Amino acid sequence: MQRLIVQPSQIQGNHLTLTADQQHYLYRVLRLATGDGFLALDGHGQQWVATLGKSPELAHLDSLESAISILPNVTLAIALPKGSGFDDVVRQTTELGVATLQPLITQRTLHQPNPKKLDRWQRIAAEATEQCERPQLPSLSPPKTWANYLRQDLPPQRWICLARGDSQPLLTIAQASDPNLDTVIATGPEGGWTDSEIEAALAAGFQPVSLGPTVLRAVTAPIVALSLALAGLSR
Repeated sequence: MQRLIVQPSQIQGNHLTLTADQQHYLYRVLRLATGDGFLALDGHGQQWVATLGKSPELAHLDSLESAISILPNVTLAIALPKGSGFDDVVRQTTELGVATLQPLITQRTLHQPNPKKLDRWQRIAAEATEQCERPQLPSLSPPKTWANYLRQDLPPQRWICLARGDSQPLLTIAQASDPNLDTVIATGPEGGWTDSEIEAALAAGFQPVSLGPTVLRAVTAPIVALSLALAGLSR
């Protein structure tokens, strides 16, 4: 059944008021008609079977049991890549099951994001959530500098991906870690972390990890890191 992310403000009792864009998508793109159903989700685990009514802007809701994520809680703190590369990172890590995405501005970050980018990334995350059939939207925070991010409360398991050196493989670290603890994985920009950024991370309790013998692009590293972490923690 087709899935659609909706806002709580659209729901009144057992009725859902559809936006113009949602009506276009359901009636024109999917070719649904009165009496057809789809799955409505609020992005936080609550879901309903929605049935299109005679009025095109309304749908009737029948509540379903709340769905919860069974994946480990992993945050990706990602140095923003150049161009529109972060769009693909949002889409693919959402499909894989990331819990939180934190864009970072580092000393070598080339891309200074437009404030409107956050809205775009949230739309991409919503579309990917619908497509991959996960019950919850990932949390997506506004960009922060690396220094400011390190000052906030962070998950207890903290890993920073380094392209060079003799760090242990991320998969090995994940397999030996507690899957019930929240985890953050930091990936760097094109050109890598500066020495001072690595020192700050180590001082903040981050453990250096390796993604393998090759140097990955800034758009590739987060996807590989999340895949390895979930593989190691999911047991």
